[in-house]
Order: sequence, then structure tokens, then C-alpha cells
Amino acid sequence: MSTVPQILTERLCLRGHCEQDHPAATAIWQHPGVYTFITGAALSAQDVWMRLLRYGGLWDMLGYGYWAVEERASGKYIGQLGFADFKRGLPGFDGHYPEAGWVLHPDAAGKGYATEGMAAACQWLDEQGGRERSFCIISADNPRSVRVAAKIGYRFALTSTLGDEEIAVYFRDRTARRDTKDP
Repeated sequence: MSTVPQILTERLCLRGHCEQDHPAATAIWQHPGVYTFITGAALSAQDVWMRLLRYGGLWDMLGYGYWAVEERASGKYIGQLGFADFKRGLPGFDGHYPEAGWVLHPDAAGKGYATEGMAAACQWLDEQGGRERSFCIISADNPRSVRVAAKIGYRFALTSTLGDEEIAVYFRDRTARRDTKDP
């Protein structure tokens, strides 16, 4: 059984999910500011529970997964972020890299939490070795996530479809990131 590493940033604690996260996670996935860009409809409490269970399973099967995002100052659960392999089978892309994703409650928007948390998660992934690239998919109607992706090093790669929605696929290369930071 894999242990989810805890990561502390200046303002956030990234940790494994627990049963007590379920009510707050359900509120997030039932907020139109969240589901509009991801699922298209609010998730039921049961669907959110299954999602939380899946997050734990990712760590056990893949050695990476999604963290719960907690605001350090308040201890409040504000979302989830991390990496997965959802086996999406996106047209034009084989997708054998970890897929990054982030979902925060809209009340946490505009504070830089998504960027701060994902930068820490990407650094963790880089340090694990063996994964030269990760990717994320973003709806064209979600400019906030496009900005977050750019800030943490993701660059537009191609357009694909997920179901009947057109999406943009962004890549982030581990070596490219290191090349820009090292002298």
C-alpha cells in the first residue's frame, strides 16, 4: 500500500484524502463554477465518494495520484490536485504520461492556490524520476486553468476531443523545466 506524501507550501498542505473530506468535496463538485468546465453536471455525493476512493487507488497502483488541498491557515479543505492515468484514449494523442489536474472551490479562486499547489506537485513528480513529461487537458472555455497551466510550465501541444467536447492538450517536460532554472 502506497503512502501519499504530504507536501507543505507557504499556504497549503497537500495530503492524502480522508473520509472527512467528503462533504467539502461534494460541495465543490456540485458548484456550477466547477462542474461547468469538467463534468458538465453536478456530481452526486456517491459519485464524489467514488472519486475520492479512486484518488487513493491511484497512489497504490501508479505511485502518484491526487492530493487533498488544505489551506494551512484555516485547515479548510479547498480542493484536490495531482496526477492520474485515466486511460482517456484521446484522438491524436497516446496519453501514456501522467495527466495533471486541479479542482479548487471557486471561493479559493484568484488567490494563486492552484498555481502554488500544482507547482509543488510538479516539483514532486520531477523529483521522482522516470517521467519525462506530463500533460493536462483544458476546456477552451476555461481561461483561468489555461493561465495556471502556463505558469507551471505547460505549453499547448494539440487539440483533441473528449466525448463531444473539443479540448486543448498541454505538455510539460521535466527536462525543459530544469533547463530553464539551472544555470
